Amino acid sequence: MKILNFGSMNIDYTYKVEHIVTPGETISSNGIEVFPGGKGLNQSVALAKAKAEVYHAGMIGKDGLFLKEVCEKSGVHTNYIKCIEERTGNAMIQVSEEGQNSIILFAGANRKNTKEYIKEVLKHFEKGDFLLLQNEINLISELIDEGKERGMTIVLNPSPFDRELLYAKMEKVDYFLINEVEGKQITGELRSDHILKEMQKRYPKAGVVLTLGEKGAIYQDQTQTVIQNAVKTNVVDTTAAGDTFTGYFLAAVMEKRMKQEALKEAAYAAALAVSRKGASVSIPEKEEVIRLISEKEGKGSIRL
Repeated sequence: MKILNFGSMNIDYTYKVEHIVTPGETISSNGIEVFPGGKGLNQSVALAKAKAEVYHAGMIGKDGLFLKEVCEKSGVHTNYIKCIEERTGNAMIQVSEEGQNSIILFAGANRKNTKEYIKEVLKHFEKGDFLLLQNEINLISELIDEGKERGMTIVLNPSPFDRELLYAKMEKVDYFLINEVEGKQITGELRSDHILKEMQKRYPKAGVVLTLGEKGAIYQDQTQTVIQNAVKTNVVDTTAAGDTFTGYFLAAVMEKRMKQEALKEAAYAAALAVSRKGASVSIPEKEEVIRLISEKEGKGSIRL
């Protein structure tokens, strides 16, 4: 079983600031660093470090060739990544002294996918394989349709959310990975329990992971609800927290492990990621995650 992550690849320009800039305000940064990033790339790296067989597809410009090298060094299969003339997607990231972040995206090559390219890539995958999608690329609806037609398990992280996603056939999605903001944008609900209830009503066949930041995460499907407490750590940079969580959770699901165990491993991996600077470079190796779980023995998920 393998997973195709058809996703974004970005060059992240990270500015260290005292606080996140507010409307009408001009502030000076305390430094700038350049990192490989993009939700797609980050999640592929996390999957690879969690020991999943992951293939990445997506567009980069010539300025982003080093992103392909980052994937390769992490163990991601990169033969479906395509280089075009368009500038590589990038992100301007503010990171405050408390470790919180604010991000502006420029799509660039990420939104230059074509239907022909999608068909060419997906013909190498089959029933039982996973297809992971985020919303930093174009043609999400076509990818869902094409993947489902091939019998793939469809996983959607609808971030950043936009109205176009509502026109995609999301009833074909097998797993949703959302945070509270995306949950509200999709369902119109504010409370986590109401978000999950509405998601179950709209997409009864799907598994839903709702991440709650410092309050942990919840998994829900037709048969079970599992709660995972957040793992306490020294927060340095939250940029790759969700992507790390996604990669580790899915790797465990692909191994057919219990959702309780998958949530637990994902939470510990995310805790390690936020204790470090950067996006993909902050994602831990699986051995580190297992070691931390062993050290924090006794803290885990609770089945309801």
